[in-house]
Amino acid sequence: MGIAFVKGHGTENDFVLLPDPDGRLSLTPELVARICDRRAGIGGDGVLRVTPDTSGAAEWFMDYRNADGSVAEMCGNGVRVFARYLVSAGLTEPGDLVIATRGGVKQVRAGLEGDVTVDMGIALFPDTDDIKVKVGDRSWSAVAVDMGNPHAVVLVDDLADAGPLHEAPSVDPAFPHGVNVEFVSRLGDGHLAMRVHERGVGETRSCGTGACAAMLVAARRARAAPPTSYVVDVPGGRLTVTHREDDHVELAGPAVLVAAGELSDSITG
Repeated sequence: MGIAFVKGHGTENDFVLLPDPDGRLSLTPELVARICDRRAGIGGDGVLRVTPDTSGAAEWFMDYRNADGSVAEMCGNGVRVFARYLVSAGLTEPGDLVIATRGGVKQVRAGLEGDVTVDMGIALFPDTDDIKVKVGDRSWSAVAVDMGNPHAVVLVDDLADAGPLHEAPSVDPAFPHGVNVEFVSRLGDGHLAMRVHERGVGETRSCGTGACAAMLVAARRARAAPPTSYVVDVPGGRLTVTHREDDHVELAGPAVLVAAGELSDSITG
């Protein structure tokens, strides 16, 4: 028997889910990279291993790996796709559920269909001054935001200013564990557009934690106090980010399962 997989995406931020109810599956960086290879593998921005939570904080733990095999703390779109799988597979009832991640336990609302909403918790603004992001011969000031994973948010007039983003932007001072870089433009009141270069992946069609970080920086710039909501357009669709009165940040958007099967020996071997 091969290793079972399910393919899903949230605003085209795509993932390969590996059900591991017995907690026996060992993921090496090399295996994750082969699975996420878009030509020789299944293809994805990351892998979500679905395994029981051993801490007792939740029933299920989201073991998230970037496409290059590196371990990541949190993924906003990933946890929404993870919840969609749990409900679809009958592993949990639709409605309110909790999912353990390396970025803490997340409260999620997932019905049998429709958008999935996750409480991303309270963001932190690290006391990091004079962050500079550089792409080619262009550079910008950035704002650091911690959404359980690190972000550097750049406000630009035009998303095309960032260029093709084939390579990771240079960030100074460097983040010890890497950083996701968001380029964000304002389309109107409460409406943003965003591109993102994710650490360990490259430019992706969407990033849930990045959309939250972008919204918070834009709201601060606009002096918009919570509660407030922004629509964030990403190349893969549209997300809604809400900064609640209790300072928690909610992320809502579609989460879709598109395929299922088994990994062949050419990948697992």
